[in-house]
Amino acid sequence: MLRPELLLHPQRVPATPLLASTLLLLRDRTEGGWEVLMTRRAETASFAPGMYVFPGGGIEPQDAEAGDSVVRGRDGLSVEMRTAAVAALRETMEEMGLLLAVHADGSAATQADVDALDRHAPLWPQLQARQLQLCVDALWQVGHFTAPPHLPKRFAVPFFVARMPQGQMPVPDNREQFEAVWVEPQYALAQHQSQRMPMMLPTVRTLAYLAKFQNTAEILHKAGEGPMWSHEPRFALQDSKEKSVIESESAYGEVCMVSPDGQIVHCIDWQSEKAVPLRKNLLRLTAPNANVMTGPGTNSYLVGDAATGYIAIDPGPADARHVQRVLDAAGGHICHIVCTHSHADHSPGAFLLQALCVEQGHAKPLIYGVPSATTARANSHFVPDVVLQDGERLTVDAQGLDAKNTPNFPHSLRVIYTPGHAANHICLLLEEDALLFTGDHVLNGSTTIIDTPDGNMADYIDSLDKLAAICADQSVEFLLPAHGHAMGQAQAVIHKLKAHRLAREAKVIAAMQQKPQASVAEWVALAYADTPAALWKLAERSLIAHVERIRALGLLHVIEPQS
Repeated sequence: MLRPELLLHPQRVPATPLLASTLLLLRDRTEGGWEVLMTRRAETASFAPGMYVFPGGGIEPQDAEAGDSVVRGRDGLSVEMRTAAVAALRETMEEMGLLLAVHADGSAATQADVDALDRHAPLWPQLQARQLQLCVDALWQVGHFTAPPHLPKRFAVPFFVARMPQGQMPVPDNREQFEAVWVEPQYALAQHQSQRMPMMLPTVRTLAYLAKFQNTAEILHKAGEGPMWSHEPRFALQDSKEKSVIESESAYGEVCMVSPDGQIVHCIDWQSEKAVPLRKNLLRLTAPNANVMTGPGTNSYLVGDAATGYIAIDPGPADARHVQRVLDAAGGHICHIVCTHSHADHSPGAFLLQALCVEQGHAKPLIYGVPSATTARANSHFVPDVVLQDGERLTVDAQGLDAKNTPNFPHSLRVIYTPGHAANHICLLLEEDALLFTGDHVLNGSTTIIDTPDGNMADYIDSLDKLAAICADQSVEFLLPAHGHAMGQAQAVIHKLKAHRLAREAKVIAAMQQKPQASVAEWVALAYADTPAALWKLAERSLIAHVERIRALGLLHVIEPQS
């Protein structure tokens, strides 16, 4: 974000998260499965009143000051995580009367040790007097949650797991916590769904993550490999209601882009009737051509403002109503029309839009792009008015207008030639705002199909590397695809996409080695076994492109597949 003035809403400074920590105590059931200890907060509590939670609370200065005489740590644990684990253990003792600690001889703390301690007095002197050490080494972090930035009071909380200490009985303090409930995660989630167990979002998310495990050993083993999740949810509007969105959901990056400070202002419903503002100089209109290939539909973008006029990107399919909506959203002021490539859901609308501008008395905009190659299919034949070159710029600005009408915000798109999905594919960088329009090269929620001969897998992967380098050089954070919501963490998205393609290629190689005489369809069944069979016919196209790359790079000797 290089021009904060073009954000849609005045920004507020989010509250700084307070540091806290929580602990999930687990035990196996004799009849199978496992349970977690939960407790109900007081109805008068200032935070999360009446909610079912895991033991835990705020990190205090004393937690960082606890020395090795009262803490048994673990190699490789950071100072921050050691402190957080100490806080989780201290809070569990204060709230629930449970002590994960050992004596000097290594024997575990007993109920008698717990009964001898004053839960409401400073804990460290009492532990020293009884030569007890808190078992930080028994705790493993499973996740981390940072409260959404729109909240006036926020917490940043690591979630730890540990086995329930044997021979001890949880006893709530009846001040902050009431009830001690051992519950299976699936049952707790069902009770929450039926509004019988009110829980906060991070509690629900944590239970949902852990519910897939069969026993405590599986959970502790997985947690030993590192945290399973980390979330800072955002909230958006969907169906006129507030909805939480986490990083793995398709709308997350767009919500961050439109509302960096976390205000709940952006609607993430898909519709084709209205333009969706993403910045003051950026509108998106989605064509009503949703299907398995286009997702929610083809995104047409308008870059510019009323003073400068607009650059229309990918006017979409030959849909007169959609094109009229694009023109109306621009107030008739279309300066340039750019197509990222020539496929039938992207470029035909360009010529309709150009003709409509003239028909309705507006200046005739030129159509820019790269001509389709001879390898393109008949319905993707495309000849622009102006052929774009790699690195070329298209700009709209307010030069020549009266000073009072001049926003002094030019909008410049730099052309990035990215063959692969199509031989004439380009991406476009809005330089002043570091926003990258990716066409079909990078999509949200799916990988693009590489359909030979116009598509080329080697070119596609090379173009991914090119985009990654540009994102790093220009500090690009957000990607705007031709299908789906905008995406954040641009470099991570591109690197993950490349890793996915190479991992798929490894499966293609394995399939070819396993059945060198097989047909393409048989290779697809092996290499795409993790994909619904209904999509295998489409997957054949990308598999053929992988085979071509494998051959070109000499990754193995390939025998011609049977037709």
